[in-house]
Amino acid sequence: MRVVAVVPAFNEERSVVGVIEALAEAGIPACIVDDGSTDATARLARAAGATVLSLPINLGVGGALRCGFRWAIEGGYDIAVQVDADGQHDPAQVRRLVDDLVDHDADMVVGSRFVTGSGEYSVSRGRRVGMRLLERRAASATGSRIVDATSGFRAIRRPLLDHFADDYPVEYLGDTVEALILAGQVGAKVVEVPVTMSQRQHGEPSASTLASIWYVARVLLAVELMHRRRARVVSLHDAEPLT
Repeated sequence: MRVVAVVPAFNEERSVVGVIEALAEAGIPACIVDDGSTDATARLARAAGATVLSLPINLGVGGALRCGFRWAIEGGYDIAVQVDADGQHDPAQVRRLVDDLVDHDADMVVGSRFVTGSGEYSVSRGRRVGMRLLERRAASATGSRIVDATSGFRAIRRPLLDHFADDYPVEYLGDTVEALILAGQVGAKVVEVPVTMSQRQHGEPSASTLASIWYVARVLLAVELMHRRRARVVSLHDAEPLT
């Protein structure tokens, strides 16, 4: 199966080259989705040998990933692995995610910072409380317990990749929590495996603390509404692929 790393990047000139080089050492080609950066992210990524998709404006992580997923499908890739451009995700573990995806016969594998076997990862008490609330509510909608519901280190394969390319959440954290809910709605098999992540090396978080709190509240309400809705959902394996 053909594998590609889809790497959304917004003003990550200080770390993107290292990510590309580490992925190359692991034998994984990189597609950098330059999300309207105003620095040298795109130029440096191209010079490092990556495919670069440059967006004219900043769409956010979800919009950048949707673009990258569409490119991956058009390029004939079977599996796309989400990798952050800020150095938090270890490219050497990408192959492990792919192997787990195949071994578990899953549609998506989530790399977790908090399950047994993962490395140490420090988060504030307030943020961890919010993450636990999202974990519980997402589980109620998907039927699967994912401890690290906000992890963006994931491997996804077709046909779920086709579904995400067509309809992927674009709000802040939509690429994590809401994507899990969407996967659950279409009957995808999602599993969680331990990984080691680093703290952000460079750049700035994609949202402020206040924005994060607001999003947690919004997602909790949205999940409750989705849980009560009885609309017909097309099964993942009954849906028509994009190509």
